[in-house]
Amino acid sequence: MRYAVTFLFFTFVWTLNAQQLRIGVLRDYSVKRISFSYNDGSYSIIADTNDFGAILPNEFVDLLYEGGKVKLKKGVIELGIFDKVYLVQTTPNTSIVLNAKTPVVKARKYEDDFEISANSKDLTIVNLVDIDNYLAGVVESEGGGGRHIEYYKVQALMSRTYVLKYLGKHKKEGFDLCDRVHCQAYHSMMRLTPIIDSAVHQTHDMVMVDAKGSLIDSYFHANCGGQTCEPQYIWNEEINYLSTFKDTFCIYTKQATWEKRVSQESWKKFLVQKYNYPIQDSSFASMIYTFDQPERRAFYIHPVFGIPLRDLREEFDLKSTFFSCRPEGDEVVISGRGFGHGVGLCQEGAMKMAKSGFSYEQIALFYFPGIHLVNKSEELYFKQKGSGL
Repeated sequence: MRYAVTFLFFTFVWTLNAQQLRIGVLRDYSVKRISFSYNDGSYSIIADTNDFGAILPNEFVDLLYEGGKVKLKKGVIELGIFDKVYLVQTTPNTSIVLNAKTPVVKARKYEDDFEISANSKDLTIVNLVDIDNYLAGVVESEGGGGRHIEYYKVQALMSRTYVLKYLGKHKKEGFDLCDRVHCQAYHSMMRLTPIIDSAVHQTHDMVMVDAKGSLIDSYFHANCGGQTCEPQYIWNEEINYLSTFKDTFCIYTKQATWEKRVSQESWKKFLVQKYNYPIQDSSFASMIYTFDQPERRAFYIHPVFGIPLRDLREEFDLKSTFFSCRPEGDEVVISGRGFGHGVGLCQEGAMKMAKSGFSYEQIALFYFPGIHLVNKSEELYFKQKGSGL
């Protein structure tokens, strides 16, 4: 028994070190109880140094938080309380179904291995996943289905760049990255779009670097509204490979324009209370509801008032900072363009480019002018340098 445990453990550790990531999953929830069930392939259960054998078809493995440790049940049998429990694949191309029971969360399917431990208040659930399997899950979670393969390639390129740049972001919590959008959305294995696997493999080891050879911040958003945004407008930071430019590829897509109405009273109250807008001055009072933004700007009305457009977006839940407005009755009519912060790659623009015949390299270099595409293993640079199209 001990020999089997040792063999499985060292096989598992070697695989992890060679090609796997540690991804914290279900991080939007405080999970106290979770169930795993067989999907395909074969899994073994290892708890501390104990081998409890394979998970059988139609058998459930339950893990419960109990006083800073993990209670393990296999079917109806309680196996004990442990520091760490591993679910280890014993055949390739395996997957397992994860069901959070407390709280209840929609079932998710994942590939590769799992490590479950307990912190001071709940379970820490870590997917020990091959980087390519992880990237495929992220690309489907972020990009959806039904896209052109060249679009999926550029999403894989950006995702891989992010992984390698921010690997270890959650090291203190026991994993490399999490499944939330502030890392990368990762809600399951790739399930519905097999072409994504091809996109990941065809861009194998490719990443984006700046002129100094450093991995870039591969920002993206849903739609730029026809013009990308300067990073300093959003984060007060200049990034040399990102600047504003016109993008005609997204202007006729579904999220290119939008409209919202808010009460003049709430609009005025926010500007006066937070920014001391001089409403008592009649010349300024007449301007408070009227704003024209044909090209992207950083501030509302005029920089002298110090009202960042990003603050208005946050306060009134606007789709973007790229908007104009006018008074109508007792409301402010906000006519906007785009969806998201507008920095970096425009997803709908990139989708249009891919459908129009552009390669993933051309798409990446269009949205990130001044970068290089690099094979991280061989350190080979593409000759082309981003300078738009």
